[in-house]
Amino acid sequence: MRYPAVIFDLWQTLVPWPTESAERMYAELAETWGAEPEALLEIWARRRREREIGPMEPHLRSIAEELGLTGDIEAVLAMRRDWTARSIVPREDAVSTLEELRRRGHRLGMISACSQDVPDVWAETPFGQLFDSAVFSCSVGFSKPDPRIYELAAGELGVAPRDCLFVGDGANDELPGAERAGMTALQLRAPGEPLTPEGERWQGSYVARLSDVLELA
Repeated sequence: MRYPAVIFDLWQTLVPWPTESAERMYAELAETWGAEPEALLEIWARRRREREIGPMEPHLRSIAEELGLTGDIEAVLAMRRDWTARSIVPREDAVSTLEELRRRGHRLGMISACSQDVPDVWAETPFGQLFDSAVFSCSVGFSKPDPRIYELAAGELGVAPRDCLFVGDGANDELPGAERAGMTALQLRAPGEPLTPEGERWQGSYVARLSDVLELA
């Protein structure tokens, strides 16, 4: 066993990002909230970091204040939460890879740069019982590539960062961040799926399928 612990990113790694579904969700969210769709998308992108390091409700109330929205915040929260629960659908080989790693004795971790809807529904997803540690940026108040989030995950797994293999698509500068924290980083470069600019810049090791991690861990 090369790495006693294997830590995965969530979106676009364990779970492909559902682009078309997300676009429909944002359109429905704008309608429910009474927002102009383009204005909502602009502020949603601009203030992404806020909701990834803190609670969702005050973030939404702040957006509503900035845009002058009077729609039902609770309805918006429920819509976002329900969409997230439906959208956390494992990549085809994700669950079998995790189960095999566990069978071989690896400790399993997950680090996600995400908003509060993800931890709210996590226990209901197919991943809820598969990880020894799940670290959500919105819950801990810092996100990738901050070294603290990698160190926290390693600590919860009971290993040193040098004993961890981190697997991600490369968004949020997460792969260099993992290396700076002392981990070994491995990119998932799924065929036919676009990478973020940070992912495109990665020059290190990569695999095309999650199941390929089994040969390297």
